[in-house]
Formats: sequence, C-alpha cells, structure tokens
Amino acid sequence: MKEIYLVRHGESEGNAGTHYQNENTRLTELGREQAAFVAQRATKLPLEALIASTVVRAQETASIISERIGLPISSSELFVERRRPTEQIDQRKDDPSIMAAEEAIMQSSSVPGMRFSDEENFDDLNARSRAALAFLETHPKDKILVVTHGVFLRNIVAQVIFGQDLKGEDCGHVLNAFIASNTGITVLRFDPTLTKPWKLLTWNDHAHLG
Repeated sequence: MKEIYLVRHGESEGNAGTHYQNENTRLTELGREQAAFVAQRATKLPLEALIASTVVRAQETASIISERIGLPISSSELFVERRRPTEQIDQRKDDPSIMAAEEAIMQSSSVPGMRFSDEENFDDLNARSRAALAFLETHPKDKILVVTHGVFLRNIVAQVIFGQDLKGEDCGHVLNAFIASNTGITVLRFDPTLTKPWKLLTWNDHAHLG
C-alpha cells in the first residue's frame, strides 16, 4: 500500500502577478515562507522519497523541503504544470484576447481531440495524469512526497475520482470547484488489492499556513 503526498509549489511571481508565467518563474518571498512551513510539516510524515516537477518554482519548493527532511530530489517532467498555448505565455491575464483564448480552451476540453493551438489539450493532460499515477504505482518507495502544480494536481484527483470514465466536462467541474492552495497537501492512497485501487484521503490540507 502506498501513500502519496501531493504538494502544490509555494506562491510564485506568476501567481501573485498580472501575467501568465513561464517555466522559469520563481517563488515570491511569501512562497519561500510557505515552502518552509510545509517543509517543517513534512518532518512529521513517514516519507521515503521526494519527487518534483522540473519547473523552477517546483524545484525551489522541493529544495527547501529537501534541506529540511534530508531526502534528495528526484525530478520528473511527468508532474509539470499543464502546458499553455504559446500565445498566453508572459501575457497579461486580463487581456481580452488572452481571456478569449482561455475560454476557448476550456470549452474545447469536452470535445475529444480538440486543440486550440499548441497547448496540452484535455486528451494530452489525461494521458500524462494516467502515466504519472502508473509511475507512482510502480515506484519502489511507498511514502512519497511530490511537488507539483495546481491544475495538474486537480487533474490527477479527477483521474482518481472518475477513472477511465473521466470526461472533459467532469474535469472542468473539478478544476472550478476544487481550490488548490500554494503548499496545500493532498494525500492519495494506492491499495492494489482493491478493484479501484486509488483513493483520495485528504484534499488541500494547509493547516501549516496558520
């Protein structure tokens, strides 16, 4: 039986700012403080492995955790954030054309194979989420902390809830209704003896933030 602790990275300059971020966006001062709080929390968990998205803000968060708990970071592109279309990167979130693009992307998620531009579409994201879960299933360690991102974390949870029946509309409901706080902890359990082996134990526990 495995327990997976999914942690969203600390607040980034993109989270706090007005523009969509890129892969090199760093943590804010608050984000580093949040990472220190969750790192202290992690000392009380029976962790055996630490995995992080290759994106800078996730790596910075994982580095702070690693220093505190004494586990090395294993980096994986499986856990990076949903790839936005090139047209959105570094652009203002309130730009009308950028907002229209986001709306078009969300609407297209319910149409299999639909793609707005060069973004990671719903089918791509689902495939990567399933690959990430399969990776964790076969990982040699049983207690794993994974530093990842808000949208991807929620897609993984949607996969756990709906399984192969997950549809774009269902995933959209999860993305809209489930709030993922910076450094919030979501816990999954994998029990291979069960017909549906993945279970959601805890969602977005951020008690360490006060």
